[in-house]
Amino acid sequence: MLMRAPHRLAFFLGVVLLGASSTWWLWVQWGRQPWGSAVPWAMSPTVVHAAVMSLGFFPLFFAGFLFTAGPKWLGVAAPDTRRLLWPLGLQCTGWALWLAGAAWLEWLAWAGMLMASLGLIAMYVRFALLVRASPATDRLHAQIASAAGGVGVFALVGTQAALWLGQTDVALLTIRTGLWGCVVVTYLVVAHRMLPFFTASALPAISPWRPKWVLWFLLGIAGMEALATWAPLLLAPGAWQGARTPRAWMLALGLAELAAGSVVLWLALTWGLMQSLKVRLLAMLHVGFTWFGVALLLSGASQLLGLRQGVPLLGLGALHALTMGFLGSVLLAMVTRVSSGHSGRALVADNLVWAAFGTLQLATLLRIASALEHSTGWLTLAAAATWLAVMLIWGGRLARWYGQPRVDGQPG
Repeated sequence: MLMRAPHRLAFFLGVVLLGASSTWWLWVQWGRQPWGSAVPWAMSPTVVHAAVMSLGFFPLFFAGFLFTAGPKWLGVAAPDTRRLLWPLGLQCTGWALWLAGAAWLEWLAWAGMLMASLGLIAMYVRFALLVRASPATDRLHAQIASAAGGVGVFALVGTQAALWLGQTDVALLTIRTGLWGCVVVTYLVVAHRMLPFFTASALPAISPWRPKWVLWFLLGIAGMEALATWAPLLLAPGAWQGARTPRAWMLALGLAELAAGSVVLWLALTWGLMQSLKVRLLAMLHVGFTWFGVALLLSGASQLLGLRQGVPLLGLGALHALTMGFLGSVLLAMVTRVSSGHSGRALVADNLVWAAFGTLQLATLLRIASALEHSTGWLTLAAAATWLAVMLIWGGRLARWYGQPRVDGQPG
């Protein structure tokens, strides 16, 4: 059944890896509690977590979308799912080995990341070939998504190189670069192309509005953040040994992020945030996009509040507003929509999906709160447990769908 359509295979593997990586992180957090048992890690669990949660399951979900909606954008035939089996299978298997090796055998983790890299390269090469073969006059969104994949490959290879050289801090920077340059860029491309369209379809009174300058503005934000990731290293090479990031840079970045976040919130309202609340599935997409603006505002406030200390004050709160709030919420909404439509089901968020979405918002708030108090204690554990519960319940239902025929008897 998984071979019947690209989204079935890709989303199924994405759900499996998402559940495995979330379970692994809860185990890590449990071991950090006073009552937990410490694990003699072969690799830094922070790096392992950052890598798999940024460049692990997201590309698998991207594959399900890019090889389902992408061919329609490009006016080309969708690839045979069997030709995607080994690129996607390599990624899922490789990341599973990455998680297992981190706890027991470092060489196994290295082998896993190499497998995942090869699978990611093969996946994006295949998509780039579709873009190249397209006769469509408007290929901009697909071209940007393809380029973002190249950034993701670069980030993953760079992470391996940094870890090989023993530069854990540099590895975290390359991962953060991949997060902004690949994952966030892909999200913004899809949001610009699809969010106004979905809104107009569900709420005919609202006309789709997506000028090109909005796309370039959003991509500019992602580019700014990807470059800003390296600023502490470039401006203050001793930052990791206690040196402070220049206050002028923190001031400039903080003000830029506050301005960008304000524009994103305005854009969310312009695209119909308030009107979307009447339709659950649509509201999930709009609330998820709104988290992007909130994450920028939190990051800007973190920079400005930390001027005296020379380091951002709010810790990882802004990062998790981005990853759990924006990326997690839109993932849940978009995958639900695609999976429902392509299984012959109604495009609605039933009570289970709606409850899962609400619980995800709670998990995000718990993680932000834990970052604000600079704690790795019970709030972080609660956030990880809540996140895992959402992903297992929501993902478990979808995984079952992917193994069943369409309810309307249609092919696919």
